[in-house]
Parts: sequence; structure tokens; C-alpha cells
Amino acid sequence: MKTAIFILGSAILIYISRGSLRATRSHGFPRLLAWECILGLFLLNADFWFVEPFAWNQLTAWTLLFLSLVPLRYGVHSLRTRGQPTRQRASDPALLGFEKTTQLVTSGIYKYIRHPLYGSLLLLTWGIFFKHPDVTALTLSLVSSVFLFFTAKMDEQECLEFFGDEYQEYIRRSKMFIPFVF
Repeated sequence: MKTAIFILGSAILIYISRGSLRATRSHGFPRLLAWECILGLFLLNADFWFVEPFAWNQLTAWTLLFLSLVPLRYGVHSLRTRGQPTRQRASDPALLGFEKTTQLVTSGIYKYIRHPLYGSLLLLTWGIFFKHPDVTALTLSLVSSVFLFFTAKMDEQECLEFFGDEYQEYIRRSKMFIPFVF
């Protein structure tokens, strides 16, 4: 059953990422690989989701999972309301709809971190890991984290090409994933 869910989930992720698959140098390609790791991690730990609900690892997992919703919500909202997508970027198949911004967003959550959506995926990854920490889950979590880091770096390169010096200045005054830290 889990294999069938993984295959179906992968098909959906590939469909969502179809534009990125045509542009393998885009940030969407490593993002797809991170999503695949997260899907595998979720299926690996699905049987342990509600086991011993007050154990340290479960409390850590739920904290990280709930925290992952914060940057996701504010990041998507900021891109949609402040990013001003137009036809200028509408033709870029490697970008998802809300990523096709023409205005650099540096307010709200983006004032503190450049990649709240990838930060959200990092929190999700490690939240799922703590559901049942073992060597396989650790490996998937680390690989997912590496792919998310490369996703962010590639996204930054794309933003530098599109927004130029304005994005370079933004890099200097913001952090990648963790406000005031990294």
C-alpha cells in the first residue's frame, strides 16, 4: 500500500514540477527531489504518527510540524499580495504560480528570511523525522535538507538574474532560513 501511495504521490509531485523538469538548472529540480524525500519520510514514519503521544520525540515532532505552518502561510501570502506577478514572468515554466513575482518582496516574513517556504519544508522534514527517529529517517531528512539548501541557493541565483543589485542588497540584510542566525 505504501508503495502505491509513494508512486501516486510521486506522480503528483512530478506533474506539479513538470516545468522544472524541462529546466533542470532551475531551483524546482532539487525542490522536487526534496519533496520526494519528504514523501518517503512521511510514508516511512506514518505508522508512528500517534504512537506514545507525550514522548519527547512526539512533542518535538508536533512542535516542528505546527511551526512549519507559520512560514508557509506568511510566505505564500506575501508573495501573492506583494509580489505583483505579471506576464513578464508568466511564461517561465520552471516557476510555480505564486513564484512568478515581478516585485521583490522584502517585507513581512521576507524581511527576516529569504526562503520561508523552504524553511517551512525544513521544519516539516524534521518534524516528520522526530515521529520515529532512526537511521533511515535521519538519512532521508539530511538528504532532503541538502536538496532544500541547494534549492534556495539556485533560487537566489535566479533572483539575482531577475532582480539584480536589489536582490544582492537584500541578501546582505536578511538571513536564509532562520531569522538573525542563518
